[in-house]
Amino acid sequence: MTTAPADDQWDELLEDATAIAEEYRDDGWDAVVLEPERVVPVDDETRIGFDVRVSDDEYDLVAALIEDGDVTITAADVYYRPPENETDRRIALAVERDEETETAVFVPLTYDVEASRSVFETALEGGELLAHVIPESAGDGPENWLTFSHDDPSLFLEADDLEG
Repeated sequence: MTTAPADDQWDELLEDATAIAEEYRDDGWDAVVLEPERVVPVDDETRIGFDVRVSDDEYDLVAALIEDGDVTITAADVYYRPPENETDRRIALAVERDEETETAVFVPLTYDVEASRSVFETALEGGELLAHVIPESAGDGPENWLTFSHDDPSLFLEADDLEG
């Protein structure tokens, strides 16, 4: 399990997410910034990728946007931060976008490459990395998550992360 850490690098990522979201808002977009409580690699029979646990209020806000059918995420940007020292921990920001409605959902991620090895191997092989946004209070049923897909998993890694 990975917990969203309370350290300078994580705090800086959240500050950057907020600043980038504000730029989107200045350009007329609706922007939602999530603050994950936990990010957990998951590789089981129900799903593979990262479970991104957020507050119930944050989840409800994003679910209302997407489930009402008003927003369809069709694009994403990934802002990856190289590690500051020799560590397996990685940090990235996925910006999920609906260009038509000018809506963006900002999903900060932190993960340990070694603990997430099977997730990334599957993602690289299949050409898709999934992030499942889940309310903190939810169980594990399929009705309890929203999934964002990224078709270039390598954007979340260093070039040599899975070698060896």
